[in-house]
Amino acid sequence: MEEITENPARILVVDDERSMREFLEIMLQREGYAVQSAGSGTEALDAIRREPFDLVITDIRMKPIDGLQVLKQCKTLTPSTEVIIISAYASTETAVAAMKEGAYDYLPKPFKLDEMRSVIQNALLRRTGEEKPRSPEEGPLYFGCLIGESPAMRKVYELIRRVAATSSNALITGESGTGKELVAKAIHRESPRSGEPFVVVNCGGVPESLIESELFGYKKGAFTGAAASRKGLVEAAQRGTLFLDEIGELSPALQVKLLRLTQEKTIKMIGDTEDVSVDVRIISATNRDLEKMVIEGAFREDLYYRLNVLPIRLPPLRERREDIQLLAQFFLAKFRERFGKNIDKLSSFAMDILNGYEFPGNVRELEHIIERGVALESSSIILPDSLTLSAYKKTRAAASQLMPASLPAKGINLDQVLADFEKTMLLQALEQTRGAKLKAAELLQISFRSFRYRLIKYGLDSEDE
Repeated sequence: MEEITENPARILVVDDERSMREFLEIMLQREGYAVQSAGSGTEALDAIRREPFDLVITDIRMKPIDGLQVLKQCKTLTPSTEVIIISAYASTETAVAAMKEGAYDYLPKPFKLDEMRSVIQNALLRRTGEEKPRSPEEGPLYFGCLIGESPAMRKVYELIRRVAATSSNALITGESGTGKELVAKAIHRESPRSGEPFVVVNCGGVPESLIESELFGYKKGAFTGAAASRKGLVEAAQRGTLFLDEIGELSPALQVKLLRLTQEKTIKMIGDTEDVSVDVRIISATNRDLEKMVIEGAFREDLYYRLNVLPIRLPPLRERREDIQLLAQFFLAKFRERFGKNIDKLSSFAMDILNGYEFPGNVRELEHIIERGVALESSSIILPDSLTLSAYKKTRAAASQLMPASLPAKGINLDQVLADFEKTMLLQALEQTRGAKLKAAELLQISFRSFRYRLIKYGLDSEDE
């Protein structure tokens, strides 16, 4: 953040815990803000009556006047003042109450310094009217329709550029929901074929009895119902790109015909005796292990090597956690516009939960989570209660499977089993306490320091506090 030298924003810090109050005061002064502090709600309201503040940062648990009362009175006395609520005892109920009373955000303690700086900066921008939510068109589109700034995605972008410059076939691998079709579109768009057709074939979504005619077309009278000749999708992609999604679902018979296409660059329509020359680039995608399928005899080895000339592996979302917030904000803008709702952002509390989530459904699951969140949320900010995280529920069933009833004959990796179980317990504790880390530590009967150490150990948090 750039240091503020002229007309610094005036910030009031309210907390009955002296150490926290002094910590925030020092941090904010270093950032160039004009800071005052109050050790109680009563002192805070006296200060607000004396002079206006641009921003108030207040703890919620104080006596006799708590943070919610400070928020209400502040909004009555100086409606333009932004208020950020902080608390070590985060709960959905208090978060909802704070948002309804007009709080800008609700941050659970302990918070990350970068997160606090960002929230403060955005709150002050909103006060001056400079904060503008991004629309989907203005969103962080860093490579065509692909969103992400993480090192893992930067490698993917570089691969796309290199692959696009050639005419060789490419195979995109990755889990469901990672965005394999978006990668295929990006390759086509960056290639010399960009002005030609991009044709998508879902090999797993077309019945086996129809996919051959869909791909290669048919002559009139080739079968019952073929009243006229029809070109297939391969010919429709002439001089362009043919994207074969879920390539691992093709039957052995179709694999033979596709092999001929990759080798000879020709196809034969059903019911025809003549070959048709085609010029198409084939990009395939799968979430299956094709190498394993080749070993098992379920996929032709010669076809595999023809398709896998240029491999691209798309990382799952859990391997690119730096992109979760970018993606979440983009989807928020998209669905806010679609549903016509005035929802500005996700609360820091909600983002904390998303950042610790495994996302078994990857980017597609995150999109659905945000869509449901926007649809269900009644306040101006997405709160944890509006998030639906299926994997948390799965951890309960998984926990019983992590510890074997008896020692297998081949033995076990004890360190790994114990680590998996410990991680599962951490996730369940966070779920049960709605992301409140202090309460989660109490639930597991360990110190907060020990809880934080374990979160960092398993990549569920960062050390930058």
